[in-house]
Amino acid sequence: MFDERLSIATDRLVLRNFRPSDHDQVRAIVQDGAHPTALPPGAPGYAGGIVSWLVNGVHELRRSGQGIHLAIERHGRIVGAISLFKTHWGAGTTEVGYGVHPAHRGNGYAPEALGGLASWALGTARLRRVELRAIAGNAASIRVAEKAGFTREGLLRGAGFEDDGPHDVVVFGLLRGDRPGGFPSRLAGERLELRPFAKRDAFDVLAAVRDDPEIARWMPWAVDYTLEKALDWSTRQAHTDRRQSVTYALEPVEGGRLAGAVSVVRADRERGDAEVGYWISPWARRQGYAVEATRTLTAFLFAQGFARVQLLIAEGNTASRKVAEKAGFAEEGVLRGAIPIPGGRADTVVYGLLIGEL
Repeated sequence: MFDERLSIATDRLVLRNFRPSDHDQVRAIVQDGAHPTALPPGAPGYAGGIVSWLVNGVHELRRSGQGIHLAIERHGRIVGAISLFKTHWGAGTTEVGYGVHPAHRGNGYAPEALGGLASWALGTARLRRVELRAIAGNAASIRVAEKAGFTREGLLRGAGFEDDGPHDVVVFGLLRGDRPGGFPSRLAGERLELRPFAKRDAFDVLAAVRDDPEIARWMPWAVDYTLEKALDWSTRQAHTDRRQSVTYALEPVEGGRLAGAVSVVRADRERGDAEVGYWISPWARRQGYAVEATRTLTAFLFAQGFARVQLLIAEGNTASRKVAEKAGFAEEGVLRGAIPIPGGRADTVVYGLLIGEL
């Protein structure tokens, strides 16, 4: 079923349920005459119907269990709407529709919102197929579907009807496992922002690595660490193409120094499994940051359709093993001599978490 508290964050947008406090924004959209595209089907076209629609009307679809209407929000402003409907939980299928306020078109909001909602549907909601239908002559909507990774599957003749009469409809589909590669540049946790490394992080990276015996004990790359290496890491090595791996700097939302890093070390989309790693700066330890970062990134992977996430931790690294356990990962076994450490190799404990266990 659909959660009334559902909120999906993408790189720039938040997809969330409509609420009574949206009254003034919805009224402005109605007064602009933009409600046919910027609000979901069934939205009122006059100001007097807005209150009851926000309290009840817009939520009827969610309460039926067959779909949900979500506002597309950018910096607190509603820029459009996106919906799932005709959801068949037994079959694992749903259909998606969307619209963006004319004043906000051309910014890529529609494909970003579509990709975010489809990822949630195929991941967290555990559906297997999302279908999209577009009028054959609507080139803009067709481009949105293609940019979001949907596959064109066929043409339904005369299946759509507009004010000027019937139209052919193009059918697109996205299946679990179809999601194209690519990790977002940023993710938001409760107390942390997961963001790209920047040149300004080099001094904190150097301080964390050079002066900490724990990092020096377990990380081979930490040997003889210099500012030049920290700069190279912050400006080049930590920036991959984000298709198979990604590394995020951990920045406390309330401000402060670099708290560490979390990475998708490996992502096998065909098999649906990924490996995550992390390290925490000495000054940011014992605050739960490693657990939060690991769970935030793992939740995103599950939302993308991955079925399993694992951690590989040196057997003697008790602090890191405690992080894995607090994050909900289960100890599964030991791989002998599986990872390099300074001065040799270490037996490695495998921790795993399956979708639905987070």
